[in-house]
Amino acid sequence: MYSIAIDGPAGSGKSTLARALADKLNISYIDTGAMYRALAYKAFKNNLDLCDFSNLENFLKGTHIDYKDGKIYLDKEDVSDKIRSQGISKKASVLSKNQKVRDYLVNIQREISKRRSVVMEGRDIGTVVLPNADLKIFLTASIDIRTRRRYDQLKEKDKSVDFEKLKRDIMSRDENDIKRKNSPLKKAEDAFEFDNSNMNLEESINYILDLLRGKNVI
Repeated sequence: MYSIAIDGPAGSGKSTLARALADKLNISYIDTGAMYRALAYKAFKNNLDLCDFSNLENFLKGTHIDYKDGKIYLDKEDVSDKIRSQGISKKASVLSKNQKVRDYLVNIQREISKRRSVVMEGRDIGTVVLPNADLKIFLTASIDIRTRRRYDQLKEKDKSVDFEKLKRDIMSRDENDIKRKNSPLKKAEDAFEFDNSNMNLEESINYILDLLRGKNVI
Protein backbone atom coordinates (compact mmCIF):
# COMPACT_ATOMS: atom_id res chain seq x y z
CA MET A 1 0.00 0.00 0.00
CA TYR A 2 1.06 3.58 -0.54
CA SER A 3 -0.27 7.08 0.02
CA ILE A 4 -0.19 10.32 -1.96
CA ALA A 5 -0.88 13.62 -0.20
CA ILE A 6 -2.11 16.62 -2.20
CA ASP A 7 -2.45 19.97 -0.45
CA GLY A 8 -3.25 23.44 -1.72
CA PRO A 9 -5.62 26.41 -1.48
CA ALA A 10 -9.25 26.53 -2.58
CA GLY A 11 -9.77 26.22 -6.33
CA SER A 12 -6.27 24.98 -7.09
CA GLY A 13 -7.72 21.86 -8.68
CA LYS A 14 -6.89 19.43 -5.87
CA SER A 15 -10.14 17.49 -6.08
CA THR A 16 -10.17 17.12 -9.86
CA LEU A 17 -6.52 16.09 -9.97
CA ALA A 18 -6.70 13.75 -6.97
CA ARG A 19 -9.81 12.02 -8.27
CA ALA A 20 -8.35 11.55 -11.77
CA LEU A 21 -5.03 10.35 -10.38
CA ALA A 22 -6.76 7.83 -8.12
CA ASP A 23 -8.72 6.52 -11.11
CA LYS A 24 -5.53 6.25 -13.13
CA LEU A 25 -3.79 4.29 -10.37
CA ASN A 26 -6.93 2.35 -9.41
CA ILE A 27 -6.68 3.39 -5.75
CA SER A 28 -9.01 5.26 -3.38
CA TYR A 29 -9.62 9.01 -3.62
CA ILE A 30 -10.24 10.81 -0.31
CA ASP A 31 -11.44 14.44 -0.20
CA THR A 32 -10.83 15.45 3.43
CA GLY A 33 -12.44 18.85 2.90
CA ALA A 34 -15.71 17.05 2.18
CA MET A 35 -15.54 15.57 5.67
CA TYR A 36 -15.42 19.05 7.21
CA ARG A 37 -18.23 20.18 4.96
CA ALA A 38 -20.29 17.14 5.97
CA LEU A 39 -19.92 18.07 9.64
CA ALA A 40 -20.78 21.69 8.82
CA TYR A 41 -23.83 20.52 6.89
CA LYS A 42 -25.06 18.47 9.85
CA ALA A 43 -24.44 21.38 12.24
CA PHE A 44 -26.35 23.70 9.91
CA LYS A 45 -29.28 21.27 9.64
CA ASN A 46 -29.45 21.06 13.44
CA ASN A 47 -29.11 24.83 13.97
CA LEU A 48 -25.91 24.46 15.97
CA ASP A 49 -23.67 27.46 16.60
CA LEU A 50 -20.30 26.65 15.02
CA CYS A 51 -18.52 29.02 17.39
CA ASP A 52 -20.04 27.62 20.58
CA PHE A 53 -20.09 23.84 20.57
CA SER A 54 -20.68 23.16 24.26
CA ASN A 55 -22.00 19.75 23.23
CA LEU A 56 -19.27 19.11 20.66
CA GLU A 57 -18.14 15.73 22.00
CA ASN A 58 -21.67 14.32 21.87
CA PHE A 59 -22.11 15.81 18.40
CA LEU A 60 -18.97 14.06 17.15
CA LYS A 61 -19.70 10.78 18.92
CA GLY A 62 -23.13 10.74 17.31
CA THR A 63 -21.74 11.34 13.83
CA HIS A 64 -20.49 8.72 11.39
CA ILE A 65 -18.45 9.80 8.36
CA ASP A 66 -16.97 7.58 5.67
CA TYR A 67 -15.68 7.81 2.12
CA LYS A 68 -16.60 5.10 -0.37
CA ASP A 69 -16.24 5.03 -4.15
CA GLY A 70 -15.55 8.76 -4.27
CA LYS A 71 -18.68 9.65 -2.30
CA ILE A 72 -18.94 11.12 1.21
CA TYR A 73 -21.38 9.49 3.61
CA LEU A 74 -22.78 11.27 6.65
CA ASP A 75 -24.56 8.94 9.06
CA LYS A 76 -24.81 6.43 6.17
CA GLU A 77 -26.41 9.02 3.83
CA ASP A 78 -24.66 10.08 0.62
CA VAL A 79 -24.37 13.87 0.99
CA SER A 80 -21.83 14.43 -1.80
CA ASP A 81 -24.08 16.91 -3.66
CA LYS A 82 -25.59 18.56 -0.57
CA ILE A 83 -22.33 19.92 0.84
CA ARG A 84 -20.99 21.80 -2.19
CA SER A 85 -22.59 25.22 -1.67
CA GLN A 86 -20.39 28.22 -0.91
CA GLY A 87 -22.32 28.70 2.34
CA ILE A 88 -21.41 25.23 3.60
CA SER A 89 -17.78 25.81 2.57
CA LYS A 90 -17.65 28.95 4.72
CA LYS A 91 -19.11 27.10 7.69
CA ALA A 92 -16.62 24.26 7.17
CA SER A 93 -13.76 26.77 7.26
CA VAL A 94 -14.99 27.98 10.66
CA LEU A 95 -15.45 24.44 11.94
CA SER A 96 -11.98 23.39 10.81
CA LYS A 97 -10.40 25.77 13.34
CA ASN A 98 -11.64 23.59 16.20
CA GLN A 99 -8.92 21.19 17.39
CA LYS A 100 -11.38 18.56 18.64
CA VAL A 101 -13.01 18.48 15.22
CA ARG A 102 -9.63 18.19 13.51
CA ASP A 103 -8.51 15.39 15.84
CA TYR A 104 -11.74 13.50 15.21
CA LEU A 105 -11.45 13.70 11.42
CA VAL A 106 -7.68 13.18 11.24
CA ASN A 107 -8.14 9.90 13.10
CA ILE A 108 -10.73 8.78 10.52
CA GLN A 109 -8.48 9.84 7.65
CA ARG A 110 -5.46 7.98 9.00
CA GLU A 111 -7.47 4.83 9.60
CA ILE A 112 -8.67 4.89 5.99
CA SER A 113 -5.08 5.20 4.75
CA LYS A 114 -4.08 2.15 6.79
CA ARG A 115 -6.69 0.00 5.05
CA ARG A 116 -5.94 0.85 1.42
CA SER A 117 -3.77 2.88 -0.94
CA VAL A 118 -5.04 6.43 -1.23
CA VAL A 119 -4.75 9.77 -2.93
CA MET A 120 -5.78 12.12 -0.11
CA GLU A 121 -6.28 15.83 -0.64
CA GLY A 122 -6.89 18.78 1.64
CA ARG A 123 -4.93 21.51 3.37
CA ASP A 124 -2.85 19.68 5.97
CA ILE A 125 -2.40 16.20 4.55
CA GLY A 126 1.34 16.28 4.02
CA THR A 127 2.05 18.22 7.20
CA VAL A 128 -0.37 16.65 9.71
CA VAL A 129 -2.60 13.84 8.46
CA LEU A 130 -0.06 11.76 6.49
CA PRO A 131 3.38 13.12 7.39
CA ASN A 132 4.95 9.90 6.07
CA ALA A 133 3.11 9.86 2.74
CA ASP A 134 5.07 8.28 -0.10
CA LEU A 135 4.60 11.43 -2.20
CA LYS A 136 3.53 14.92 -1.17
CA ILE A 137 2.26 17.53 -3.62
CA PHE A 138 1.54 21.20 -2.91
CA LEU A 139 -0.70 22.40 -5.73
CA THR A 140 -1.13 26.09 -6.55
CA ALA A 141 -2.66 28.33 -9.22
CA SER A 142 -3.26 32.06 -9.63
CA ILE A 143 -6.22 33.58 -7.76
CA ASP A 144 -8.03 34.41 -11.01
CA ILE A 145 -7.61 30.88 -12.33
CA ARG A 146 -8.77 29.41 -9.02
CA THR A 147 -11.81 31.68 -8.93
CA ARG A 148 -12.71 30.82 -12.53
CA ARG A 149 -12.55 27.10 -11.78
CA ARG A 150 -14.75 27.40 -8.72
CA TYR A 151 -17.10 29.81 -10.53
CA ASP A 152 -17.63 27.37 -13.41
CA GLN A 153 -18.24 24.58 -10.91
CA LEU A 154 -20.81 26.54 -8.88
CA LYS A 155 -22.49 28.13 -11.90
CA GLU A 156 -23.92 24.77 -12.89
CA LYS A 157 -26.00 24.71 -9.70
CA ASP A 158 -26.39 28.41 -8.88
CA LYS A 159 -26.85 30.84 -11.79
CA SER A 160 -26.68 33.82 -9.42
CA VAL A 161 -23.07 33.24 -8.32
CA ASP A 162 -21.00 36.43 -8.64
CA PHE A 163 -17.38 36.14 -9.83
CA GLU A 164 -15.93 39.07 -7.87
CA LYS A 165 -17.71 38.10 -4.65
CA LEU A 166 -16.51 34.54 -5.08
CA LYS A 167 -12.96 35.80 -5.58
CA ARG A 168 -13.16 37.76 -2.34
CA ASP A 169 -14.56 34.71 -0.54
CA ILE A 170 -11.69 32.52 -1.79
CA MET A 171 -9.09 35.11 -0.77
CA SER A 172 -10.72 35.32 2.65
CA ARG A 173 -10.68 31.54 3.00
CA ASP A 174 -7.02 31.48 1.96
CA GLU A 175 -6.23 33.91 4.75
CA ASN A 176 -8.22 31.90 7.29
CA ASP A 177 -6.56 28.64 6.25
CA ILE A 178 -3.05 30.09 6.32
CA LYS A 179 -3.42 31.97 9.60
CA ARG A 180 -5.44 29.48 11.63
CA LYS A 181 -3.72 28.22 14.75
CA ASN A 182 -4.53 24.55 14.25
CA SER A 183 -2.94 22.83 11.25
CA PRO A 184 -2.60 25.87 8.96
CA LEU A 185 -2.30 25.52 5.21
CA LYS A 186 1.40 25.31 4.34
CA LYS A 187 3.75 23.36 2.14
CA ALA A 188 5.44 20.38 3.78
CA GLU A 189 9.22 20.62 3.65
CA ASP A 190 9.49 17.50 1.50
CA ALA A 191 6.54 18.30 -0.79
CA PHE A 192 6.82 18.99 -4.51
CA GLU A 193 5.21 22.35 -5.32
CA PHE A 194 3.86 23.14 -8.75
CA ASP A 195 1.60 25.78 -10.27
CA ASN A 196 -0.94 24.25 -12.63
CA SER A 197 -2.43 27.56 -13.84
CA ASN A 198 -1.36 26.78 -17.41
CA MET A 199 -1.47 22.99 -17.27
CA ASN A 200 -4.33 20.75 -18.32
CA LEU A 201 -5.40 17.72 -16.30
CA GLU A 202 -3.45 15.20 -18.37
CA GLU A 203 -0.24 17.22 -18.02
CA SER A 204 -0.70 17.46 -14.26
CA ILE A 205 -1.32 13.71 -13.94
CA ASN A 206 1.74 12.87 -16.02
CA TYR A 207 3.85 15.20 -13.88
CA ILE A 208 2.84 13.35 -10.72
CA LEU A 209 3.23 9.92 -12.33
CA ASP A 210 6.80 10.85 -13.24
CA LEU A 211 7.42 11.85 -9.61
CA LEU A 212 6.00 8.54 -8.39
CA ARG A 213 8.20 6.58 -10.78
CA GLY A 214 11.21 8.63 -9.72
CA LYS A 215 10.57 7.69 -6.09
CA ASN A 216 9.91 4.04 -7.03
CA VAL A 217 6.40 4.18 -5.57
CA ILE A 218 4.83 2.67 -8.71
